[in-house]
Amino acid sequence: MSVSLKQTLVLSAMALGVTATAAVVYDCALFTEASPNLSPARQFDFWLGEWELTWPGEQSGLAAGEIGRGSNTITALFDSCVIQENFVDLAPQGLRGMSVSAYNSRLGKWQQTWVDNQGSYLDFVGEFQQDKMILSRTAQTKDGKEFLQRMVWYNLTRDALDWNWEASQDGGKTWKVNWQIHYQRKS
Repeated sequence: MSVSLKQTLVLSAMALGVTATAAVVYDCALFTEASPNLSPARQFDFWLGEWELTWPGEQSGLAAGEIGRGSNTITALFDSCVIQENFVDLAPQGLRGMSVSAYNSRLGKWQQTWVDNQGSYLDFVGEFQQDKMILSRTAQTKDGKEFLQRMVWYNLTRDALDWNWEASQDGGKTWKVNWQIHYQRKS
């Protein structure tokens, strides 16, 4: 994009009443590792790509000692402003789901919506902090009692990362890991 075209876009946005900070045109170059120095809208770029997944089988209903396996394809859409996830548990009748994530500059946080073949609709909000991406939500038990759930991406490298699905019954003071997945980038 030429400088004059960028200037035209910024001026057009300002003419529509958009502030100069909201009119920033992001470079669409994708990063391979997350960093707190990245634009907040680029902080999920570490997750992009095709991944092989493994986890302790007992966390997904398999026998103790078995290894659960899956795949996850993460793509950037709409000028890299939206991250789409397509998750597949490779077990027969396994979990299949998708999420859509976007950075909400007004909130200064990431938002994600997850849906799956088990009828789940989950909404998360969070941010990148201390070398981890953490998205959380308030959920309810069947009897209406509130508790917290969160997803944590950590040990972030170019070709591998770890992800936890966690729950807290005490307002976030302590967390129990319910599902721990290791991601390995497909070659």
